[in-house]
Amino acid sequence: MLITSDALDAGNGVRHAFFTRDGGVSQGLYASLNGGLGSADAREAVLANRARMAERLGVAPDALVSVHQVHSPDVVVVEGPIAPDARPKADAMVTDRPGLALAILTADCGPILFADAEAGVIGAAHAGWRGALAGIAEATVEAMERLGARRGRIVAVLGPTIGQGAYEVGAELRRAAVADDPGADRFFAPGARDEKFQFDLPGYILARLARADIGAARDLRRCTYSDEARFYSYRRATHRGEPDYGRLVSAIALAA
Repeated sequence: MLITSDALDAGNGVRHAFFTRDGGVSQGLYASLNGGLGSADAREAVLANRARMAERLGVAPDALVSVHQVHSPDVVVVEGPIAPDARPKADAMVTDRPGLALAILTADCGPILFADAEAGVIGAAHAGWRGALAGIAEATVEAMERLGARRGRIVAVLGPTIGQGAYEVGAELRRAAVADDPGADRFFAPGARDEKFQFDLPGYILARLARADIGAARDLRRCTYSDEARFYSYRRATHRGEPDYGRLVSAIALAA
């Protein structure tokens, strides 16, 4: 039902989970632990799934907080529960409040969970290529610092993300990434078609975290596209002509 990382699981009051698609009540394309309020899945099933996740993290169902993700570099500070229909548009959250779980939804993009356990500050970010290029990882670190974290103590873990072999992109993305950082060219391998490249999104996200000069960054090294049994994948669903797809939840909380 979930994957954890030793880098965040140190008995320090931080709870986290990279939930898989197993262990829920959704059916069909969404089987079974779909956390996507924006999907066309039955709303009662999604809410039941999210309640199961909240229970696993030791928080109340309404304390599993998410945002309306828009591939931006925007971060919000969370101070209490947010109603599902009142989610702000942003792609990362930070908090220093115990009893809240910050939940990121993905289906190929990179979910990043952050913690400075000593300061009692956590963060969660959604990093697709647009958000990663725009600096969502660095913006999350800066927002955590404003709550009292120190970047040298921050640990970040990248959860299940589409792998390079499955992620074909156009030349315009390569040009944008290289314009920002000439060294980013190393994350693009030649594609099977002209003007197409295979993009190493996990590697690029880890490089952006390194640029943020945090204490440690880790990658679970799990590809959403290639492991259908455990993960949803937007790109896999698109290649099959499926009308929709489930969303994975990655979440982090401070114990109350």
